[in-house]
Amino acid sequence: MYYPVFRPRRLRQNETFRRLVRETRLHLEDLIQPLFVVHGRGVRQELVAMPGCYHLSVDELAREAKEVATLGIPGILLFGLPAAKDAVGSEAYADDGIIQQAIRAVKDTVSDLLVITDVCLCEYTSHGHCGVVERGQVKNDPTLELLARTALSHAEAGADIVAPSDMMDGRVAVIREALDEERFEEIPIMAYSAKYASGFYGPFREAAGSAPQFGDRRSYQMDPANGDEALREVGLDLEEGADIVMVKPALAYLDILWRVKQEFRGPVAAYNVSGEYAMLKAAGRLGWIDEERVLMEILTSIKRAGADLILTYSAKEAARLLENRR
Repeated sequence: MYYPVFRPRRLRQNETFRRLVRETRLHLEDLIQPLFVVHGRGVRQELVAMPGCYHLSVDELAREAKEVATLGIPGILLFGLPAAKDAVGSEAYADDGIIQQAIRAVKDTVSDLLVITDVCLCEYTSHGHCGVVERGQVKNDPTLELLARTALSHAEAGADIVAPSDMMDGRVAVIREALDEERFEEIPIMAYSAKYASGFYGPFREAAGSAPQFGDRRSYQMDPANGDEALREVGLDLEEGADIVMVKPALAYLDILWRVKQEFRGPVAAYNVSGEYAMLKAAGRLGWIDEERVLMEILTSIKRAGADLILTYSAKEAARLLENRR
C-alpha cells in the first residue's frame, strides 16, 4: 500500500501542533469597537436587531470606553444620534454636537484609547442622505465643505482619526486640506474607500436612525457587482491623502479586501457590519451554530483576506475569547 511522503495531518493532530504552524493569527490589536452615542443621561438602551449593542448617553459611553480599554481593545468608532435634524445636518459639525461631546468625555476618561469618528451627514439630515440634497438629488460638491467642517470639528474636539463614510468624490482631499490648514496635519484619515450599496446595513440604519427618506444610496455607494471599480476608488483616496482605506462590508467582499491589500500593500480596514453581526447573533440564539466558534472563524477570515484592522460590533466578545485562549 502506498503512503505519501508528506502527510499534512501530522501537523493537525493536536492543538499544540496546530498553533505551531498557524498562518493567520487574530490579535486584540486588530479590533475596533463601534459605539452609538445619544443625548441624555443614564441611557443604555439595547438595540433590538443588534443584541449586545446599545444606545449610550455620553456618561454611559465614557464607562463603556473604559471597559473597552480594560479589555485591551485599542480603539472605538463613534456614531452619533443628534437631538434634531435638518436639511444640512447642522449638528454633525456643531461645537456642542453629540459626537463632539462624546469625544471629549472619552478622552477625559481614557485618554490613550484611540477615538475614530465617522464623518458623514446621514444620521444628522432630515432626508437621511449622506450629502446635500437639491431638487431630489444628492449633490457631490456642495457636500464636501460640510464634510470638511465635520472632520475639523472632530479633530478640534480631540479625535485621533477621522473616517469619512459618505462616498462623495474628492472628499478625502478636501478634508485633508481643511485639517492641514488648521494645523491638524497629524490627524490620519481612514477613508471608507470601497463602500458598497449593501443590504447588510439594515440593523445599523435602525440603530443610527439614518435610513434615507426617499430613494436609496446607489448613486454614491458602490455597485456590489463591481470589483475593479473598488481598486480605482481606493487608488483615488490614497492619491488624495488617505492614510488607511476601508472595505465595507467585509464578509461578502473578502475578494475585494484581498485585491486591495495585494494591490496597494498599505493599511487596510474591514468593517464587519451590522447585518453580519445580526445574522450571527440570531443563528446563535436559535442554537443553529456555535456562536463563539463562528465569530472567531469570521474574524480570522477577514484577517486572512488582508485586513490590518477590523471594525466589529463583536470586538468586546472577541477580546474575551482571545484572552481565554492564551
